[in-house]
Amino acid sequence: MGKLSFLAGMAAGYVLGAKAGTQRYEQIRRTSGKVWNSQPVQNQVANAKEVARTKAAPVVADMVADAARATATTLRQGRTVASEAIHHGSSSNASAEGTPATPSRHEEAWAAATRPTTTD
Repeated sequence: MGKLSFLAGMAAGYVLGAKAGTQRYEQIRRTSGKVWNSQPVQNQVANAKEVARTKAAPVVADMVADAARATATTLRQGRTVASEAIHHGSSSNASAEGTPATPSRHEEAWAAATRPTTTD
């Protein structure tokens, strides 16, 4: 009998606690909604948006422009290296004596990357 009354007490406590929790949640939700929608808070939100638009946007734009310039430089350097490898590779495949030239680092990398893989 003691176990049954303990379980009944636990169930009643859970139900009452859940109801109280729901009521408290709704009270907090209503209060926070009133505060958020109040004129002083909305004035501050508008001020923060304006500051972000006028002060943060140029900083972000500068950061994006710097990143774009760095990327463009890197791409140009990569294209130059690749074009040099192609240009020098075609003229240096054979030496004046007709013997094969030593492959460049880029040619070796290309050969390794395009070499068929074998499965044993």
